[in-house]
Amino acid sequence: MKRILATLALSAGLALPAAAQDRLTVMLDWFVNPDHAPIVLAQELGYFAEAGLEVDTVTPADPNAPPRMAAAGRVDLAVSYQPQLHLSRHNGLPLRRVGTLISTPLTCLVVLAEGPVQTMADLKGRKVGFAVAGVQEVMLDAMLAHHGMEPGDVEQIGIGWSISPALMSGQVDGVIGAFRNFELNHLEIEGSEGRCFYPEAEGIPAYDELIYVANPEKMDADAIARFLNATERAAGFILNQPERAWEVFSATAPELRSELNRRAWADTWPRFATRPAALDAGRYARFEAFLATRGATPGGLPVAALAVDVTAEQ
Repeated sequence: MKRILATLALSAGLALPAAAQDRLTVMLDWFVNPDHAPIVLAQELGYFAEAGLEVDTVTPADPNAPPRMAAAGRVDLAVSYQPQLHLSRHNGLPLRRVGTLISTPLTCLVVLAEGPVQTMADLKGRKVGFAVAGVQEVMLDAMLAHHGMEPGDVEQIGIGWSISPALMSGQVDGVIGAFRNFELNHLEIEGSEGRCFYPEAEGIPAYDELIYVANPEKMDADAIARFLNATERAAGFILNQPERAWEVFSATAPELRSELNRRAWADTWPRFATRPAALDAGRYARFEAFLATRGATPGGLPVAALAVDVTAEQ
């Protein structure tokens, strides 16, 4: 009789209590841009809701803040960078990579195509800017060493995020830390043409550019696994329907409908991780060894101290 009444209630369209949603707060690495499309699309297409999640995304005032916020448990997830994760762990932050957003390097050393630097060797005696101190300097030193040069062979200058203006004004001859999907397009829009020297082709192991990090002692692994499944669905939607995905993404905020973002979209969407939970352990082991070889860290962290697959026990 109870089963019959329940069936009648459903068929009559009687409202049943809504399932409780688990809330996750995700801090982005910077302002919303095409790099974050799987998160935005998962929200807009209802994938988070279907996964039983209420996801709040926040942007940082300081791009160095997200890992610290995740380590302190102030946010559940933070978007960060694999190279930065290694340094964060050696600095004692309790973090693990729990997922991947963009699985190929985006960082490059950018120069003006018609400028004096036509090869890496041409950087000798010139000025190179960096956006963020630390890992970018390590990467530059490694790229120089790949061509038989020393760190002191170039003058390194901190320029913050003024990447394209620093190049176009002649303040520097090259910039390490430029994103190839943005700076090259920005230069072209401003009437200049840039060229990238790619770290993964200049002696640096390939790495995951954008990752999700969390504090393993505070994280809800089940909720994060559902978050990653929802963003995997969104990445599949983007790969199958990139133009439609752009329409949905760019409609979420007026500032996203800029010419720069439109161009960056075309260079970004093929790079999204289609298996965001999947962990390439060798990639993390190789980059840990690389940083130790360069003297940037003492090395020795096992992969388990850097990254986990939260879906392994689901």
